[in-house]
Amino acid sequence: MTQRDYYEILGVEKAADDQSLKSAYRKMALKYHPDRNPGDKDAEERFKEAAEAYGILSDPQKRAAYDRYGHQGVSAATQGGGFDPSAFSDFSDILGDFFGFGDIFGNRSRSRGPQRGEDVRYDLTIDLEDAIRGAGIDIQVPRLDHCTRCGGSGAEPVDGLTQCPMCRGRGEVVYQQGFLSIRRTCSQCAGRGQIIRRPCTECRGEGYKRSERKLKVTIPPGVDTGTRLKLTGEGQPGQPGARAGDLYVVLKVREHKVFKRDENDLHCIIPVNIAQAALGTEVDLLTFDGLERVKIPEGAQGGDQYRLRNKGIPYLNGGGRGDLIVHIDVRTPTKLTRDQRKLLEQLRETLPAENEPQDKSLLERFKEFFL
Repeated sequence: MTQRDYYEILGVEKAADDQSLKSAYRKMALKYHPDRNPGDKDAEERFKEAAEAYGILSDPQKRAAYDRYGHQGVSAATQGGGFDPSAFSDFSDILGDFFGFGDIFGNRSRSRGPQRGEDVRYDLTIDLEDAIRGAGIDIQVPRLDHCTRCGGSGAEPVDGLTQCPMCRGRGEVVYQQGFLSIRRTCSQCAGRGQIIRRPCTECRGEGYKRSERKLKVTIPPGVDTGTRLKLTGEGQPGQPGARAGDLYVVLKVREHKVFKRDENDLHCIIPVNIAQAALGTEVDLLTFDGLERVKIPEGAQGGDQYRLRNKGIPYLNGGGRGDLIVHIDVRTPTKLTRDQRKLLEQLRETLPAENEPQDKSLLERFKEFFL
């Protein structure tokens, strides 16, 4: 009997890419699957036909041979013998989620095994100083622990467990659907192969007890808000025989009253009076590295910036530090003594008035703008 063209079976063009082939096969498989068409031999044959076509066209080498030589270019193992279930063991991603089982072709089963514990999040607020220098901080983490009496099984230690009558201890049950052998996790024992006959008297069958654990979190220098620190195995416990989940400590850095952070740079404001700004001065600034002397030159203006190299925040992965940037804020006094006022009046007489610009070009630009 003449075999149909594989592209025609899947309803795709010869130039179809892998995703188009997979999508076309998915539609065919869902339409003609034996579970949806019990007793329908025609649907079963269409399903086999679609699976064979996809098995050839999804393999680059087989597809190239088929495109060049047709069915004669495909080996006898795949073209003369009809449907080969072992060739389609990777189709669980196409059908498994829909039908609720894993590998459906052949005799292989995907053992789920004991499930690892869930991961846990812990939010921790730290000071800016801790983010710069690093720190070790103790935290109390609520969690579950395996019951010491039953070891997490939920059953009495001696005779609390018995073999599951549904799967007979295998943890899975096998169903025959036409030519398919379908393996599913046993619903009665959840794959453990055993069921609880006598619950543990200490945990009442839960297998866990609530507790709090004291842990030390090592904060490396350079962390920032949003940094996650992983403590392996400090999450919720897994099923017996499986490892525990992990604990993720998510950091938040408090704002500082003096220093503001911008990535790895620090910013601060130093107030100076008009005399200091005019004559220049030196100001002592207490930083996270100790006392630093900042030299302000004569004629400093409000908003001027001075950079102290490598006095900022360390880079988290090493490689130096950011800078400390000092911003000058020139403060005008609001209350003056009689002597201070007299001195300022004398100074005013010696300085040019603000409305008499020395820069003639500047005056000309003002005239052009307003006239």
